[in-house]
Amino acid sequence: MFKFTSSEVRDLIIAFFVISLCFAILYAGRDASGIITMLPIVMVGVGLGFILHELGHKFVSMKYGYWAEFKLWPQGLIFALISSFFGFVFAAPGAVYTYANYITDEINGKISIAGPIVNIVLALIFLAVATMIYPSAFNSETAALIFIICSLGYSINSFLAVFNLIPIGNLDGSKVLTWNFGIWIVTIAVAGVLTALSMTIGVESLVRMILGL
Repeated sequence: MFKFTSSEVRDLIIAFFVISLCFAILYAGRDASGIITMLPIVMVGVGLGFILHELGHKFVSMKYGYWAEFKLWPQGLIFALISSFFGFVFAAPGAVYTYANYITDEINGKISIAGPIVNIVLALIFLAVATMIYPSAFNSETAALIFIICSLGYSINSFLAVFNLIPIGNLDGSKVLTWNFGIWIVTIAVAGVLTALSMTIGVESLVRMILGL
C-alpha cells in the first residue's frame, strides 16, 4: 500500500506551489497581476510535472517493498525563487529518498527511470489534448487557454524528461545507464525528440503538422 507521512504531504504541497510560482515569475516577469494570471496555468503544466515525477519514483520504490519519502530541500527552493527573477529556474525542490540496506542496479534503474517516463507520458497527453482542442482555440477563450496550458505542459515535461536522463551526477540518467544502456538510449532519444520539436518548430506548428494543416 502506498502511504504518505503528514510531513511528506506538506513538503509536496510546498514544492508544488513554490515551483509553480517560480515559473509564473519566469514567464510573467515582476508584474504582480501577470504572476497571478500565470500561476494557475503553470500549476497544471509545470507544477504537476514536477510532483508526478517525484511520485513516480516513490510508487516504484514502494512497489519493490522499500519505504520511500519525498523530502523538501529548502535551499533549493530559495535558489529556484531567486533564479526565476534572472530569467531561468534552477528547479531542485527536493527528492524522493528510498530507504534500503541494499538495492540492485536493476531496481535502482527502474526506480530512477520512473520519473522521466512520467514526464514523457504527461508530455504526450498534453500534446494530444492540445491537438484535439486546437481547432476550437480560435473561437473560444476557454479552448485557447487549454491550448496554452497544454503547450506549456508539453514543452516543460519533455524538457524535464531529457534533462533528468542526462547521465551526470545524481541525475536519474546515471542510474538508468548503469542498469541498462539500451533502455537509457531509447528513453533519452524519445525525450530528446519531443524536446527538440518543442524548441525548434514549436508546439503550435507541431500540432498543425499532426492535423495536416
